[in-house]
Amino acid sequence: MTSYNLYGVGAALVDTEIEASDQDLAQWQVDKGLMTLVDESRQQELMTLMSSHLVASKRASGGSCANSIIAASYFGASTFYSCKVADDDNGRFYLNDLKAAGVDYPSERELQAGITGKCLVLITPDAERSMNTFLGISETVSSAELHSDAIAASEYAYLEGYLVTSETGRAAAIDLRQQAEQANVKTAISLSDPAMVQFFKEGLEEMIGAGVDLLFCNKDEALGFTGTDNIEAAAEALKQTAKTFAITLGAEGALIFDGADFFQTAPYPVTAIDSNGAGDMFAGAFLFAITNGYSFQQASDLASKASSVVVSQYGPRLNPEQHADILKEVFA
Repeated sequence: MTSYNLYGVGAALVDTEIEASDQDLAQWQVDKGLMTLVDESRQQELMTLMSSHLVASKRASGGSCANSIIAASYFGASTFYSCKVADDDNGRFYLNDLKAAGVDYPSERELQAGITGKCLVLITPDAERSMNTFLGISETVSSAELHSDAIAASEYAYLEGYLVTSETGRAAAIDLRQQAEQANVKTAISLSDPAMVQFFKEGLEEMIGAGVDLLFCNKDEALGFTGTDNIEAAAEALKQTAKTFAITLGAEGALIFDGADFFQTAPYPVTAIDSNGAGDMFAGAFLFAITNGYSFQQASDLASKASSVVVSQYGPRLNPEQHADILKEVFA
């Protein structure tokens, strides 16, 4: 069995990015800055409303955890990803995209009838992303998609907070954490979105269990999850949840706890045009670094640089060749 730096489980979504104004969001009744689950008819309605707003972007496999896993793989990590796609064009495209990125997945399992998940990502001029997600067959991702041998052969198991919205997905995340703990594999989780913390906090706590080794969140998620009103208090409270953590602070960089000390990572100045995928890129770069011999400080520097590049262009991912350029720049 191949050994892996990183094993992940999450929703498999094919993204479409759309440029929109705040007025558009209000007219279309889209909640700004959040991920909102919608049914297929609502997504089709939005696609019709937004037909004149489509930006030219290539189709790419998405989903929060997938973005992180793919980033880590392009940086040089050995990775494995469990998800659920349907036997349709998007599903086959999704798996081919994973393969092209060097990500292993349970390729021996037959695809099922259904619709592969899709996500509409609305980008406003302030670079904020607002997502409307039709999970499709991803809503039924479950423990059946987990690969126990790959989990046991990994250094870190990474949970996507978005899984909390699905009964079977949440159960799969808990199962993954428990299998990892039994195999002495470290655990990491992303809180994913302020809406997940606001509406599904108890479910996230179930996924975290007695605690994880590493937690990723942004400032709003940290404050909401800990019930505090300032970042210092939130950071102290998170010590009860995770042995180490990274709180991303947007233009202010990131606050890192390495298990012993706090330190702040300076941001890389950049003109942001699309924040979609910034947190995913931060987590993917960070996880690559700490599983490949780099310190938490070095991991944070790499993650900060990589996320600054991703927000300066459209799309949640970097081009494959950009990863090597960033590594050279940060670790020269």
